[in-house]
Amino acid sequence: MAPQNPLSSEFEDWRQRPWDHLSRPVAIAWLAFYALFLVYALRTTRDFLLIDSANLVVHEAGHLLFGWLGETLGLYGGTLLQLMVPFALAASFAYRKHTTGTVFCAFFFFENFLYIATYMADAREQDLPLVSVGGGETVEHDWERIFSGWGVLAHDTRIAAVVRALGWMGMLAVVGWLVWRAWQDAKVTRARAASAD
Repeated sequence: MAPQNPLSSEFEDWRQRPWDHLSRPVAIAWLAFYALFLVYALRTTRDFLLIDSANLVVHEAGHLLFGWLGETLGLYGGTLLQLMVPFALAASFAYRKHTTGTVFCAFFFFENFLYIATYMADAREQDLPLVSVGGGETVEHDWERIFSGWGVLAHDTRIAAVVRALGWMGMLAVVGWLVWRAWQDAKVTRARAASAD
């Protein structure tokens, strides 16, 4: 008999564990938060959102961290770390089957796409105020350099539109999953109440 794959066994154990229970008041509060945020994001199409100040800190830290691995990775590092942090946190919460933590981090993973799209769309115009660590006099626009290197600078706004759409679809999908989880937990709660009667 062939030995069992430990990763397969670990995945099966994870799959069998239930997600933490989401009470109705908690679900309603979180859904209200995400609805308000989505309305706010929908009304703020040209500028960065309030949460993007935190994204900016992570972005700049990415340039410093990945800069140790060379100039090219240093250039891409801002966006890479900006996406890696919420993704890793979402994966950590998902591993523990913590619903609200997973949703929060996954939602803001996709919200970062809006931030990135705003930055991308500015590659040719370069109207946005830029921030840099290190105190140099000249601050280079990441996406102007990246798109120029790829030979697609003339398409900056079209690429940004696709990235923005992916961000919106991801945020809505995450909120949809939260609604589905709340509905599943409500069914369990009703079934328990019915069996107790």
